[in-house]
Amino acid sequence: MTLKFSSKEIHFLKTDSDDSSISPPETYFSDMLLDKPVQIQAFEKRLLKSATHTDRFLCAVIKISADLSDTLAEKAKGTVEATFASFLDHDRGIWESLSDTAFTLAFWDYTNEKKAFETLVSIKEKIQASLKADILMGVAQFPFHTFSKVDTFANALKAIDHAAFFGPDTLTRFDGVSLNISADRLYQNNLCELAIKEYQTGLEIRPNDINLINSLGVCYGVMGELDKALEQFKKAMEINPNEIMVIYNMGLLSKINMDTDKAIVYLRKAHGISSQVFEVELLLAHLLASRHKTDQALVHLKTAEQINPRSGLVFRMKGDIYLEKNQPEKAARAFNSAIKLHPSDAVSLSGYAKSLALQGKNLKIALTFAKNSVDLEPDNKTFKNRLNFIQTKIEETAPPEQTTKTA
Repeated sequence: MTLKFSSKEIHFLKTDSDDSSISPPETYFSDMLLDKPVQIQAFEKRLLKSATHTDRFLCAVIKISADLSDTLAEKAKGTVEATFASFLDHDRGIWESLSDTAFTLAFWDYTNEKKAFETLVSIKEKIQASLKADILMGVAQFPFHTFSKVDTFANALKAIDHAAFFGPDTLTRFDGVSLNISADRLYQNNLCELAIKEYQTGLEIRPNDINLINSLGVCYGVMGELDKALEQFKKAMEINPNEIMVIYNMGLLSKINMDTDKAIVYLRKAHGISSQVFEVELLLAHLLASRHKTDQALVHLKTAEQINPRSGLVFRMKGDIYLEKNQPEKAARAFNSAIKLHPSDAVSLSGYAKSLALQGKNLKIALTFAKNSVDLEPDNKTFKNRLNFIQTKIEETAPPEQTTKTA
């Protein structure tokens, strides 16, 4: 049986919210920290110069949540400038335009933190009333943890990304969750080393945050640092031994380390907690099939199919199992479903060809699929053997050549 996984379908699990009221932003302000456009650089320089002699300040990033015409964009800029001026004079704060709809500000010389946040809320409400648009705001304060003054501006950019998850009219303060979101974004962009640093910083603030710990383990895992990944997953399990994503990750790590029996134990535990996690059902089916427990594997594949009926891998695995069970008709149906979803799946093309040949029907169609699989993976010996098998079967079933008798 040929079980071939796609890295897109079997991977370490990270936390993704299933809450329909929470959705990620279309664009991330924190992305600006990677290439640092002139607006970011300009505000950093002004902040360092203006806040040199202050030991505390608040920094905010504001976005007007509306698509503005050129005329309205000018009005928005004027409204923001006037609003800032009405609350903050030049000795108490600075601001900068980041785009037509986004702005940043920093201010100091306030009585206490509560009054400072009340000022920010008032600024938000006044801009919102003037423009009749929702206002998104992320806020960071200095001092906080070990962050520098420039870091505080970066934190405000991360805080507004955090706020965006909760809708266009939200104000959110920077915290460990903001760092989790920022690190997840770096992870999505394949910047794992930067993501690791961000997760680690988040854990300095929230040392027992299971999402941060698990995500750090995932980063180590995809980078191939399996011992470090295992350390983090174990730490997460000590905090919550029933966290399904962590249990799955432990199972996957065991599978990678060739300890199939331990992997099955972990995945069965995960399945016992919830049978609605696609990756759990798929990987458990794969491991059971590798132990020739095909009937059990088929049960989990049926569940995986119900969760994700668009997964070609589920049907491919079912086809492989039915071939092993010498049920070519069922195998053909499964492989055919896989090919409809992924026409260039060489494994399913070859499996479909073999299942047709075993039934002794549609041999010319089987030959075409077998040839296609070899074209896609010319070094695959199994595919070549199946092609030869079908060619031989065609030759054996061909009618004898007609000969003409002459007197």
